[in-house]
Amino acid sequence: MTNTESTRYEIVQALENAHLPSLSSAQVAKVNTYIELIVRWNSRMNLTAIREVDAIIDRHIVECIACGNALPHGIGSLLDYGSGAGFPGIPIAICRPEIDVTLVESQRKKAAFLQEAVRTLGLGVKVHPGRGEDIETHFDCVAMRAVDRMQTAIDAASKLVRPGGWLAILTTKAELAKGKAAGGSEFDWQKPICLPGSDQRMLALGARIVKAA
Repeated sequence: MTNTESTRYEIVQALENAHLPSLSSAQVAKVNTYIELIVRWNSRMNLTAIREVDAIIDRHIVECIACGNALPHGIGSLLDYGSGAGFPGIPIAICRPEIDVTLVESQRKKAAFLQEAVRTLGLGVKVHPGRGEDIETHFDCVAMRAVDRMQTAIDAASKLVRPGGWLAILTTKAELAKGKAAGGSEFDWQKPICLPGSDQRMLALGARIVKAA
């Protein structure tokens, strides 16, 4: 078995172990290529502190695909706020191709990686190399995971969610209440979803309340 075949098998098994829907062979191939890009770029810049392929699959890929599968149907546009290495936006774009994904990343080198990843994977994903606060468009969903100054970022990101849209926060059980509070009173929060691999990692989904005219 080649390294590529081995990694693809690991991806399939990890999703199965997490009781997530299987991906097509083409989707698995894209995830494999994405992981190869992360490992290659990680050798010369700090994309993620997790560097082993199996850990990238378990900690990053599976969690982000779980998020993608948990997002409500009918979402047409999604902003990954503070995308970093592309989590959760790129895995969501792979497993939910009907969603128009935009990645925003202010760090120049990370934004360059995202542009290369999107080009190599052939994804119809937009990359905004700048600050999320500069975006004026509203989205059906704004997602964020492990961004700097999380509460401040959530406050800014929440303003980019259209009325009736969703705020998706991948966080820890310990930080869950703070994350919800940062979103403000304009969101109706669902019961948190426990993410695969740890009973401490949570997905919080809040629907922006539509105010009466």
